[in-house]
Amino acid sequence: MTDCLFCDLAESRGAHVVLDDDVAFAFLDNRPVFKGHVLVMPRAHAETLADLPGDDVGPLFLRVQRIAAVMPAALGSQGSFVAVNNKVSQSVPHLHVHVVPRTKGDGLRGFFWPRQKYESEEEAEQYAARLRDALAAA
Repeated sequence: MTDCLFCDLAESRGAHVVLDDDVAFAFLDNRPVFKGHVLVMPRAHAETLADLPGDDVGPLFLRVQRIAAVMPAALGSQGSFVAVNNKVSQSVPHLHVHVVPRTKGDGLRGFFWPRQKYESEEEAEQYAARLRDALAAA
């Protein structure tokens, strides 16, 4: 284990996993903007996007792209919102990309991100499973 919460999480798989390979680890945010909100992080520790080696940017964002592409069919959303915080508003100092399901009229305005909770661990796992299944089928 390390002193990085996300590195430890990826090693222990202590989350609702959406994608796990040699490049990236993606899991449900435990305080989602909307249910199905995924965090995609590089396996190699990098604090910010600027810290990620250039050769690793493309492979990471190919995973982000795949998750964003399957999200509407998997979750019934109309699209997605993809964002990266660097230092400011970055709650864990390990680069992670937010992929948030969006539907017209969902109430998300600007950069105010109200957070929700899953009703149970089982509900969270159902969302993760739907996304994993859609990725496997894509």
